[in-house]
Amino acid sequence: MTELYDVAAIGNAIVDVIAPATDEFLVQQSMDKGAMMLVDEARSAAIYKAMAPGIEASGGSAGNTVAGLASFGGRGAFLGKVADDQLGKVFAHDMRAIGAHFDTPPLLNGKATAVSMINVTPDGERTMSTFLGASTEFAADDIDAAVIEAAKIVYLEGYLFDAEAARRAFAKAAGLAHGAGRMIAITLSDSFVVDRHREGLLAFLETQVDLVFANAS
Repeated sequence: MTELYDVAAIGNAIVDVIAPATDEFLVQQSMDKGAMMLVDEARSAAIYKAMAPGIEASGGSAGNTVAGLASFGGRGAFLGKVADDQLGKVFAHDMRAIGAHFDTPPLLNGKATAVSMINVTPDGERTMSTFLGASTEFAADDIDAAVIEAAKIVYLEGYLFDAEAARRAFAKAAGLAHGAGRMIAITLSDSFVVDRHREGLLAFLETQVDLVFANAS
């Protein structure tokens, strides 16, 4: 099959809210500096209220990767779940506006589109408080075989490993990719992801993955 995409990325479809912050603010909010913490919708709203003025942008780890690829003239596709709400429509518009393929059906009558509150301290460290919302509903049925088989590299976001349905989606994507002679790449995303899923991640890495991205921790 002809390669239509340089990278097809699978990950959490998240709208980022980015604002400057002090170390004192992180302490007041009981945040672990430089890490990503999962929060519920109420906690997310409370953090948003307490944060400094910021900017909103469609993101998420894999989504940002596709945006970076597009900025260098690459051909990207993104697979991830948003809700049928305003933020979901914004995310879809932003992804398509950069030239990326995004056609995952939105979640109907369920959780809201995911939001990540990102507080950036003067040293450049990002501390993230993320409400995953609709993104956790991504499942094997959302894997578009035609997209996976047409991508040179299929890139998986480790954060999505938290959801059992997403792990099944990863397995389906890996099978399709390898069947088409494509490469599977994964980012481990955060040391907390590894702590939560070390055994399952190791098994997946050893049997399905060609390229692993990780930081020192």
